[in-house]
Amino acid sequence: MKDAIELLISDHEKVRGLLEELSQTTDRAEKKRQDLLQKIEMELHVHTTIEEEIFYPAFRDAGTKEDKKMFFEAVEEHRAVEALVVPDLKKTSPSETAFAGRVKVLKELVEHHVQEEEQSMFPRARELFGKQQLQELGERMENRKKELMREQRKAA
Repeated sequence: MKDAIELLISDHEKVRGLLEELSQTTDRAEKKRQDLLQKIEMELHVHTTIEEEIFYPAFRDAGTKEDKKMFFEAVEEHRAVEALVVPDLKKTSPSETAFAGRVKVLKELVEHHVQEEEQSMFPRARELFGKQQLQELGERMENRKKELMREQRKAA
């Protein structure tokens, strides 16, 4: 069983791979673009939900004033992606040139966010939490993730 940070990093790698694959597609690959965008949206939704429901509150509550700033910034970055960039991308035809530009913006935002988490928040979380606590958080997050994936598949 992965601890909380290992679980989140593994999610990051998956989304990075999907975004890379999407950014390599051409205007003619409409179906592939739609499928990849749908997968990315689902992965991002599930990932941000487990972070915001379980990991972030634990981090915020265990940390200092500086850690709380990191928490609020991370939540805002999630909101920007989920409320602005992804909806715009979904409204854009995969055959339009604008689609590739919006994919690039999404990819850059996600990469920036992931880098901040992996270089600042996660090392700090390792200082704040013991191994046992990270395992317990990871277990809760894994269970919630399975639940969310089931809901997403039903809704699709």
